[in-house]
Amino acid sequence: MTCTEHRWSSRTFLPWLGAGLCIALASPGWAVPSYARQTGMACAACHTVFPELTPFGREFKLNGYVLDNIKQVTGIDTSGGPTLAINSLPPVSMNVMISYTHTGAPLPDSSLKGALAKDGDVLFPDQVSFFYAGKIADGLGAFIQLTYDGAADHFGLDNTDIRYARHISFGGANGNDHSLIVGVTLNNNPTVQDVWNTTPAWGYPFALSGVAPGPITSAKIDNGAGGFGQSVGGVGVYMWLDSHFYAEITNYDSAIPGGAHPLDSTDSNVVQGLAPYWRVAYEQRWDRNSLEVGAYGLNASTHPGNGTALAGPTDKYRDAAVDAQYQFIGEDHLFTVLATYISEHQTLDASVIDGFAANTDDNLKTLKVTGEYFYRRKIGGMIGYFSTTGSTDTLLYQPAAVTGSANGSPNTDGYILEMDYLPWLNTKLQIQYMGYEKFNGLSTNYDGAGRSASDNNTLYALLWVAF
Repeated sequence: MTCTEHRWSSRTFLPWLGAGLCIALASPGWAVPSYARQTGMACAACHTVFPELTPFGREFKLNGYVLDNIKQVTGIDTSGGPTLAINSLPPVSMNVMISYTHTGAPLPDSSLKGALAKDGDVLFPDQVSFFYAGKIADGLGAFIQLTYDGAADHFGLDNTDIRYARHISFGGANGNDHSLIVGVTLNNNPTVQDVWNTTPAWGYPFALSGVAPGPITSAKIDNGAGGFGQSVGGVGVYMWLDSHFYAEITNYDSAIPGGAHPLDSTDSNVVQGLAPYWRVAYEQRWDRNSLEVGAYGLNASTHPGNGTALAGPTDKYRDAAVDAQYQFIGEDHLFTVLATYISEHQTLDASVIDGFAANTDDNLKTLKVTGEYFYRRKIGGMIGYFSTTGSTDTLLYQPAAVTGSANGSPNTDGYILEMDYLPWLNTKLQIQYMGYEKFNGLSTNYDGAGRSASDNNTLYALLWVAF
């Protein structure tokens, strides 16, 4: 370790470590246990209520997940340089989710015309996830999630972020020192590497039904229909200056699991060239408060696929977003406000030629606002509002029972109410109600088959256990 690296660690990181330990001792919390095993710290040091991060949790992630309190297996070369530094016990954990979903009206039977599916759906399990979450080597750490999806009966790689980080200290004017973290991230979902809970990968709702109907589309940077989550791979670089200023650029390419490889016309949403993602943010902390404001975006060119050649014209998507997050973390009371607004401009040259879209130029605009309160991280709730509006396109958004749009519009808006109870540090009970005022363009007969937006109102009960 160089002198400058040692000076940064002692002056900047250790105070945050101390603050995190104080928080951990003050009140309980809940998170992926891998990090608790690695650090020896209670989950409340890094999380308010999982997966929402505290300021210390953000520092931990930006530093590469490498803070540890486990005996190390080490090696050195003939000159005394380190060749190996890994935990003697791997920081692994497991999540099990069991859920019940009930919609306002039963869904149609998938094979018998005129029949209805069972009213209410139990998933046992809803999801089972295995995590490696922690240090790999000095400066190198990872969050790797393998998930079994009970609804899809599919097992595969979920959100994954592998990163390497270094500390740099340098002198400023009037003898003021500055601290800088520079890092490299390798991940499979734009915004999964982000440390604030305003961006889509870790944004609210943190858990929702996988069997209830969802809106017909979303922005590419979002995690809904047509997004890039777990179907791309990207390498990026980031910097974090004086625990205030953040900047990142990451380039993505298609990494679609399953199907044909190399990718061909049987695949869809295939990135042509690279899709750059950018992120800037500023955070201010005082007393028990923190406030972040920022912006992020993504530019991507894709081939529609779906039986058409991956050549010639492409569809172009330009996403630009702003976000803000406020946190108050007291010993008893915790408040959080999250907000993001995403604007996407679409140039659909390929889709128009292939007959998938009617308009060359379309747009989507998404707004999400959430307020949260928890008492001693034991009991709390959230209330959220969401809205998506966009261009009317009668080919891109066609009528179809439940999932379609009768008027070619993607407009959807509604609210989410949620209550959470955490009886133990590794157990969460959640009751969530999602209500729709408009769904895929209309309030009534939105799909052309007689279904109303309120028919998709969803009650979702969840038991979430981590160990």
